[in-house]
Amino acid sequence: MNTLNSEAFVLFGQHILWSDMVGNLFGLAALALGWRRSIWTWPVQFLAGLILFGAFYGHLTGSAGKQAVVMIVALYGWWQWQRGKGQGGDGHIAVRFATWRERAAMAAAAAAGTVAVALLFKAYPTLSWDPWPDAYIFVGTVIAMYAQARGMVEFWFAWLLVDVVGVPLNFANGYAFSGFVYVIYGALVLWGLRDWWLRSRQAARPTLEGAPA
Repeated sequence: MNTLNSEAFVLFGQHILWSDMVGNLFGLAALALGWRRSIWTWPVQFLAGLILFGAFYGHLTGSAGKQAVVMIVALYGWWQWQRGKGQGGDGHIAVRFATWRERAAMAAAAAAGTVAVALLFKAYPTLSWDPWPDAYIFVGTVIAMYAQARGMVEFWFAWLLVDVVGVPLNFANGYAFSGFVYVIYGALVLWGLRDWWLRSRQAARPTLEGAPA
């Protein structure tokens, strides 16, 4: 990992690490694959988490821990999409909006999780430089990936909320490439949100008896 943690180049005065760049490029690819509902989004996300774990380990332990959780959720997502890959009628998963109960459960989990993780980071300062925003991103990422694994359109909204904090936090912590990639994430999220939203409406539209499928 020493080579991956070396400097690749300098951009606008920011020192770009190989691990930061490569890991986030894989993360970007995973998001694009998620938009297309390709099951390969999960192994690519796992690989991105593995590389970024190496980038953060020993420097930002809390962020490294986040990547470990990301890898676990990626395995869960792979399992979920394997089970439901034929439900969309085109060989992929079906997408839908979450129920109000599911939304309330995710919002409550996000709030409670953020507070719990932030308090953990504050109790052990070596885990994070910015306990509250780092905890917010940590938990928000897990919630977003869970919603993605379940085929919920809210997955994209969760990513937008993560981006709002992720961009300035990554720049502030010296991970400039992560910050730039989060900006691109925002554009992909908007396109993906539109696609999944339209697909969910098509899936919910009743089919008239005798009409062509």
